[in-house]
Amino acid sequence: MLRRKKTKSTAISPTIQENKAYMQERVGLDVSFDVGSRELTVLKKKIHLYYLTGLCDSAIIVELMEKLIEINDHESNSKKLPEILENRLVHQQVNAIESMDEAVDQMLSGLIIVFVDGEKQAFVVDVRSYPGRSPEEPDTEHVVRGSRDGYTENIIENTALTRRRIRDERLRHEMLKVGERSKTDVCLSYVSDIADDGLVQLIKEEIESIEIDGIAMADKTLDEFLVQRGWNPFPFVRYTERPDVAANHLLEGHVLIIVDTSPSVIILPTTYFHHLQHAEEFRQAPAIGTFIRWTRFLAILASMFLLPLWLLFTMEPSLLPQPLSFIGPNDEGNIPIVIQLILADLGIEFLRMAAIHTPTPLATSMGLIAAVLIGEIAIQVGMLSPEAILYIAISAIGTYVTPSYELSVANRLVRIILLIVTGLFGIYGFLIGVTIYFLFLASLKSLKTPYLWPFLPFNAKAFLHILIRIPVPLSNSRPSIVHPKNNYSQPSKKKGL
Repeated sequence: MLRRKKTKSTAISPTIQENKAYMQERVGLDVSFDVGSRELTVLKKKIHLYYLTGLCDSAIIVELMEKLIEINDHESNSKKLPEILENRLVHQQVNAIESMDEAVDQMLSGLIIVFVDGEKQAFVVDVRSYPGRSPEEPDTEHVVRGSRDGYTENIIENTALTRRRIRDERLRHEMLKVGERSKTDVCLSYVSDIADDGLVQLIKEEIESIEIDGIAMADKTLDEFLVQRGWNPFPFVRYTERPDVAANHLLEGHVLIIVDTSPSVIILPTTYFHHLQHAEEFRQAPAIGTFIRWTRFLAILASMFLLPLWLLFTMEPSLLPQPLSFIGPNDEGNIPIVIQLILADLGIEFLRMAAIHTPTPLATSMGLIAAVLIGEIAIQVGMLSPEAILYIAISAIGTYVTPSYELSVANRLVRIILLIVTGLFGIYGFLIGVTIYFLFLASLKSLKTPYLWPFLPFNAKAFLHILIRIPVPLSNSRPSIVHPKNNYSQPSKKKGL
């Protein structure tokens, strides 16, 4: 990837009017209404404050100006004004900078910039107060028991929600910026004595190499740069809006990417089986969690293979054993079965998209109209057979049971392809389609991580953890796929392994 040449940064001028002219040219001072400024005189020296009105708390700005004006009443040595200012800027984070480019970047991130006439440095005061909602349970990751907080669009709140669950001095939150124009804050989170240094460095280098105007779509744009999937529909990163899920992966040795303005956190690296997990399994007893997991696996398999299998048995009834000879439509209708299934599958997709764009009070009414009127009339006119409606409904339910929305959409695409090849070539099309599907998954890698691990390459112990929800006291090792520095989550039980 071609890298842009870095221009030499502009140093802060000791002439405060030159700094003001720079701000007028770069950020539209006196043009953009949300770029605020204030000029004060302290110990006979001019001081300029610059800030964004929408990203700063007005009360804190007023308090800071009061403290600066009070300097005239208690101090007289103007030569020590920088030291006096640094002590009087009453805030928990105050830094000195010497570059105008950095001053602009910090101001656009919501910080206050304080210039002093005659000084070649400026002070940066972190008073960010981003607009946003309070933490609440994510809509797509509900649990019966468990915490009801979730990540928001505020990156500061999100790091705090993670820190609340892992109060370890080795938890690291590295802040990066992505986007030549957007300068979006991106936080890299990991536990320094667990996460593999090579993995952290690889992800960091990939993020720093991104050259783009901005990432208005936040984490999704970052995802496409990181894994470079091209046209591959399968998800290579896992998204979560639950801090407890993110914290659990940090303790396993994974790395989190938190993007400002997005409530979703990216977990890296991930495999196919990571997208089949749900927090509910770990909020229940191990036996119940295992039952939930197996039920989910069955539903996901049904979402992909039930319709192609039923179509195959409909086309070739001789494949069915005698006890299952009842499978197949009694009335095929006026349209070939394969066309019925594809049309109905597309109809389910229409309903899903309509539900997204329909106001909540009207969504229930729309569902009733679709289920009762459209479905019933389609059967009566012979467009769809009742059996086709039944299996399509089961397949659709399996799609919605899939925890990962991205994986459910990819599986839906696989189902349609299998329907087409089965309808065209019968049993040979079905077998070849399924074989190509598994070979394709086996060939994939996400950040050098095999996509089907621990099935391929096979790891018996890790695969057992996939099939069964092991009790926490017996699960005392971290997954080897992330190459953790510390393999044991319960050091006192090393001898028992």
